[in-house]
Amino acid sequence: MRAFAWFIVLIVGALAAMAAFTYPAWLWLHPHFGFPFHRIADRIGMLALALGCVLLARKLRLTDRAALGYGAPSTVFLRELLLGFSLGAPLMAVIVVVMVVLDLRVPRAGVTLDAATLAKLAAQGLLRGCAVALIEETFLRGAMFSAIAKESGARLAVLLTALVYAATHFVGQYHIAATQVSWHSGLDMLAGALQSFAHPGTIADAFLCLFAVGMVLGLVRALTGHIGACIGLHASWVWVITFVRETSVPNVHSPLAPLLSHFDGVVGWLVLGWTICLGFALYLFYARRAGAFSAQNRGG
Repeated sequence: MRAFAWFIVLIVGALAAMAAFTYPAWLWLHPHFGFPFHRIADRIGMLALALGCVLLARKLRLTDRAALGYGAPSTVFLRELLLGFSLGAPLMAVIVVVMVVLDLRVPRAGVTLDAATLAKLAAQGLLRGCAVALIEETFLRGAMFSAIAKESGARLAVLLTALVYAATHFVGQYHIAATQVSWHSGLDMLAGALQSFAHPGTIADAFLCLFAVGMVLGLVRALTGHIGACIGLHASWVWVITFVRETSVPNVHSPLAPLLSHFDGVVGWLVLGWTICLGFALYLFYARRAGAFSAQNRGG
């Protein structure tokens, strides 16, 4: 558990850096560039996390490609990434269709689904999905998974990375107007960003759903030995969800509305059930694929 503790220290340290350094940085940058307080805080947190990752990777000897989840040959990695994307998109689309059929989400007012809009959403969703998947999978199912698995085994690595994956989704953006910024705004912003955890009952459905998603990605990582498939699956899910959020809104008047979480109107009990089902299917698919790959290597 020592490796896991180091990663928690890294995350806490990045949050502390946001609280401590955002106000001085805002005093320096805002008069010249007009950057909002929360954006400066985000950049400081990302920078602290990136620098901390480099230092922690050296300490835990996670400096090679395999330790970061990129150990497969480039052709295999790309093939598995594309396969993951081609599997993930239709699997996510199925549950979106169920939401529409059950009248859980309704069209967003003012959105015209013409060719130009669809192309724009496709491009935005793809860029967002690739960026999110690359960053999160490299950190969680790459470095963190490798460190925990080396010390405590793959099962614990799957579990703990899934917990962190779920928890980080509830560190929200908290906006503070420029006229209200003061010396303690960094602490205020941190408290606001973590306020979801003060009411765990309100986020239980979303948390369990995201935890299940993290478990699925962790199992795929354990079976394949790299994060290629994880990036593909993750990117495709974000891609589809981008379409859903930009073109529809939750139907709060539906008697089935509690099936979707208030967190984002997409995840929740419905998606949790679907994630468990597709988790079993993906586990069997990648387990057989890993077995066939091993047999091929032995035969070669």
